[in-house]
Amino acid sequence: MSSASTQELLSVKGLHKKYGAVTALRNVSFTVRRGEVTALLGDNGAGKSTTIKAIAGAAPADSGGIFLDGHEVHIRRPADASALGIQTVYQDLALCDNLGICANLFLGRERVSRPLGFGPGLLREVDMEEEARRVLQTLRVNLPALDTPVAALSGGQRQAVAIARAVLWGTKLVIMDEPTAALGVAQTAEVLRLVRHLAAQGFGVILITHNMQNVFEVADSVVVLRLGETVLEARKDDLTPETVVSCITGSRTTIGGTA
Repeated sequence: MSSASTQELLSVKGLHKKYGAVTALRNVSFTVRRGEVTALLGDNGAGKSTTIKAIAGAAPADSGGIFLDGHEVHIRRPADASALGIQTVYQDLALCDNLGICANLFLGRERVSRPLGFGPGLLREVDMEEEARRVLQTLRVNLPALDTPVAALSGGQRQAVAIARAVLWGTKLVIMDEPTAALGVAQTAEVLRLVRHLAAQGFGVILITHNMQNVFEVADSVVVLRLGETVLEARKDDLTPETVVSCITGSRTTIGGTA
């Protein structure tokens, strides 16, 4: 087995998806390697959202295959993806503004103890706070007190909470949808640092963004979709921004890193 194949974490092969008479995905294929950031690019309507929904179990593909660690997996609902170690940080982040940082990290997965073996149980707040601190320290994230309401956090800090929640649940692959949208320069830099840190920790990362500067700053490989098809998959170092943009707009139809 080659070193390239041993690094493969996720392989998407020939995904097709239709919504009635509309074909959203025609033939989407690409690979995500462990410990790397793969930028998934394309214009509006290219199929990016449909692709990540298929991987995340929110809208399974009609045909094609998804392989994780070399084995085909069948993801029919979000719980399937989560059980496999696939977490998605959507653009809206899905955080509860009125709850604190720790409560958001464990939302829906609170740790409880039941002294009598039944009943609603008691929250194991100390255990959850200790685990939250451990994950935040692993990510090298500095946040206010863990009971600080998310509403009081900056955009970058909110992204950090959402990313930490994904990592908390034993993730292999993190899908990030426009994580730097509407952020300032300093907050964007911090989120991009987090993206690279995730990869350095051995996670696979799919980064969806319209910001070409971000792509060439943090990505290891680039995948471009156009009209529901993969039109480019190449190592970032083999590309220029002009080549990528031309594939996005359709003025170039090359597949691979060649000019």
